[in-house]
Amino acid sequence: MQRAILHVDMDAFYASVEQRDDPRLRGKPVAVGGALRRGVVCAASYEARPFGVRSAMPMARALRLCPQLLVVPPDFAKYSKVSDQIFEIFNAFTPEVEGLSLDEAFLDVTRSQVLLGTPLQQARGIKDRVRRETQLTASVGIAEVKFAAKIASDLGKPDGLVEVPVGQVREFLAPLPASRLWGVGPKTNDELQRLGLRKIGDVARADRVYLEARLGSLGPWLHDLANGIDLREVEPDTQAKSVGAEETFADDLEGEELLPFIHEQALRVGARLRRAGVRARSVHLKVKYADFRIQTRQETLPLPTDDGGEIYRIAARLLTKMEARPVRLTGVHAGDLGDEVAQLGLFDQGRKKRDRLNQSLDAIAEKFGDGAVLPADLLAARKK
Repeated sequence: MQRAILHVDMDAFYASVEQRDDPRLRGKPVAVGGALRRGVVCAASYEARPFGVRSAMPMARALRLCPQLLVVPPDFAKYSKVSDQIFEIFNAFTPEVEGLSLDEAFLDVTRSQVLLGTPLQQARGIKDRVRRETQLTASVGIAEVKFAAKIASDLGKPDGLVEVPVGQVREFLAPLPASRLWGVGPKTNDELQRLGLRKIGDVARADRVYLEARLGSLGPWLHDLANGIDLREVEPDTQAKSVGAEETFADDLEGEELLPFIHEQALRVGARLRRAGVRARSVHLKVKYADFRIQTRQETLPLPTDDGGEIYRIAARLLTKMEARPVRLTGVHAGDLGDEVAQLGLFDQGRKKRDRLNQSLDAIAEKFGDGAVLPADLLAARKK
């Protein structure tokens, strides 16, 4: 049976969720992102894109391009819950789902054709269920290989569905710009242009040995992709490798000024771990200084944890091992994840109490929102 791979990508995911939940944002240019002076655009609605607003753009530049831009702070807890809904839909069609982010995945539907129909029928079914159950739209690409499926979904956005005919991957790719090949950044694209290789078809027809001589090991890889050769399998997710939360500040902060933000990030990480039913054996702290230099520290735990308070205490300790300089970003990450439950000692009542407290806090957050109960330092920080 011919391999059939879908690439499903939600359309302007963060911005679309915000527009869905707030009627005042619908039909207007929206950017989801951080503080206006220092933040970056996490997602831009399709209404914002004609102005040149794009993801990863500095928010200040986005506002210059589109003064009427409506900026919404990100709510990753909400996006994570919507993502869970979407991935439940994916897994209803096939267990072979490789998540790339909260809103993007490869699905191998080769074996599910017997029960659920052709790849095109399954793609339509996924789009219909996503729209019906989340009120959001997704774009889907169908091909025999991952690379072509990804390209196909991009070409159909928004709310698109593009199928590459069986046996025609090379022909489908040929007229597209060579810059669309995976691994081609600005420098490599400039080199391809100098070599006269402007289209993917040009790369496909080029001599493989010549490409290797000019581009090194990247040359044969690009030659294979251009010819529709991509042997990578869809690798189903067993579990995330890490869970993290980061924030870029409006103004540089130093020392103890950072602690409330690190505390909030640690609590978000703990809540995500508990929702996923996993615990972490390592905690990582990341800081980006005012000069954009990044430094990280990590600590391995004697017992795995999903407790945000414990993660915060470790992250705060790691902060003391960092350079005391102005900081523009902090991030707390939990790694080495597993579903192992720590073995409790007979007298370890403290850990039991924390587990019960976390269960209560999770229930309150589920009902009233993530900010319903806050530690004193976070409450004070929010009042400033």
